[in-house]
Amino acid sequence: MWRVLAARGFEGLTLRAVAAEMGASTGLLTHYFPSKRALLKHALDVLDQRSAGRPRPAEEQAAEARGLPRLRAVLLDILPLDADSAAGNRIWVGSWDVALADPELAAEHAARYRRGRERMTALVAEAQELGELPADRPAADVAAAAQSFVLGLVVQALFAPAEFPAQRQTALLDAYLADARAR
Repeated sequence: MWRVLAARGFEGLTLRAVAAEMGASTGLLTHYFPSKRALLKHALDVLDQRSAGRPRPAEEQAAEARGLPRLRAVLLDILPLDADSAAGNRIWVGSWDVALADPELAAEHAARYRRGRERMTALVAEAQELGELPADRPAADVAAAAQSFVLGLVVQALFAPAEFPAQRQTALLDAYLADARAR
């Protein structure tokens, strides 16, 4: 399934293409996935599990950090800073169109992003308590803005990787956080 996704995206993720990649019959595959939607849902569930379990170098380095350094690490680990994270982000971004067309999948995506914001909100609140970020705005709003900034940067880096190499993505994130501190 992953080779098909990587090569063809969600549009090309068909029962026939996955069966061919596996060297199996479409009939065998439909025993497990009776429809393309079931296959897509499974692909998104597996992607979510893989994303949750993937190594997060910046977070691991900041394991003992609190507040703003920990928030920075969480945001860095969303960005496509290497080939593996770029591949994962390509699949996530590719899944948006599929999810927007299906209310159940859209709700699942919304829940994933909500969980991310909730995690970031706790880190923003901690940074505000530590005096690292101004406390004049609700932590949830600051977290939503940070998530929106990073997701926008993900899209730009995927479409123009030469213009947004890892060093520039990191510098842009650091500038964003510096602006947030200065408010």
